[in-house]
Amino acid sequence: MPSQNQKVKRDPLSRDRVLRAAVDLADEHGAQGLTMRKLAKELGVEAMSLYNHVENKEDLLTGMIDVVFSEIEAPSLEGDWKSELEKRAESTRAALNRHRWAIGQMEGGTNHGPNNMRVHEAVLGCLRNAGFSPAMCVHAYSVQDAYIYGFVLQEADMEPATPEDFAGEASRQMEDYEDLLADFPYFVEVVGGYVAEHGFDYDVEFRFGLDVILDRLEALLA
Repeated sequence: MPSQNQKVKRDPLSRDRVLRAAVDLADEHGAQGLTMRKLAKELGVEAMSLYNHVENKEDLLTGMIDVVFSEIEAPSLEGDWKSELEKRAESTRAALNRHRWAIGQMEGGTNHGPNNMRVHEAVLGCLRNAGFSPAMCVHAYSVQDAYIYGFVLQEADMEPATPEDFAGEASRQMEDYEDLLADFPYFVEVVGGYVAEHGFDYDVEFRFGLDVILDRLEALLA
């Protein structure tokens, strides 16, 4: 039975295959750990073969970001604008949690792939069809993305994963900082009291912040 490497070598190389292999490597090692040499080895080809499908490392990263955008559910222009933007936000958060190397990379480039453009066009169309002016579209898009990307960055930076983990960490901090707690009564009240008992739920907190933003946008529209 042929090995996986032998099978990979027989498969024709394409831009899509190169990009998806690069995404898999970045998922495992981070974008900083991705090199053309490592990517070529993963694909079972010589590094120079990659340049038939990507121009350079920047083009590779642009294509990888577009793969991430392909996993984001674009809002429909036919549905309720708030519901559609909620789905887009949740889908973006999920995609970034699958590909955390992409945090901070999604909006910085000057070259945009087709999936990137598709999502941006759909969000802007959703906002315009709801009645927002072009200027308000800029404000609304900016505040949503700042919130989504910022939340995922915070999510990636925190070690606890579940409400129970957070509750345990809060209780531990109360013990570790016992000598200092008299100077931080609000910390004790919120972290030592509420979080130690109820934990912290990423899903609940993400939805709370998103509702605050969309409700305020709805009020401005009215």
